[in-house]
Amino acid sequence: PAGMIVLHDRVAAEMSGLGEALRALGVNRVVVATGDHEESEARRIAELIGADAFHYNCKPEDKADLVRQFQSTGRVAMVGDGVNDAPALAAATVGIAMGAANDVTGEAAGAVVMDSSLERVDDLLHIGRRMRRVALQSALGGMAASFVGMGFAAAGLLPPAAGALGSACGFGSESPFRFRPQPAFLPPAEP
Repeated sequence: PAGMIVLHDRVAAEMSGLGEALRALGVNRVVVATGDHEESEARRIAELIGADAFHYNCKPEDKADLVRQFQSTGRVAMVGDGVNDAPALAAATVGIAMGAANDVTGEAAGAVVMDSSLERVDDLLHIGRRMRRVALQSALGGMAASFVGMGFAAAGLLPPAAGALGSACGFGSESPFRFRPQPAFLPPAEP
């Protein structure tokens, strides 16, 4: 042969240490599943992000099978950026489509991150965790206010309707206003 051209995906520097960041959020295992045919490329990406394992030469159905296999041991989040990831995104407990996702990928995923930066996935996970905490506080606070209101009504200190109304307007109703996104969660400015 007169020459050879070798192409490989450019993996952004932001991906370095991604596995460690995900583990800090409670992710037990980070696995790379790629359609790349070369083991060396899959290994390079896995080492860069700090993945626990990698699979290469994966067809869409192979990725979906991997997701189902991992679901036998717990919940699975799948991050994908193309149509070939759609079956695995749909099979995952949480599917996250990256970048300018097409209709198929967007429909298959539970969440779509319009920016192709993995920092946005980290933001999404932090926001989700915080929203869950706020929702839990709201539910528990609302129940506590209901019990207090019912207790006062049962003791004859409040009419029953006032006890019910007081609990509906109590702690739980203000919780949605407690979540205010920090500037770090905003999408990047257009260049």
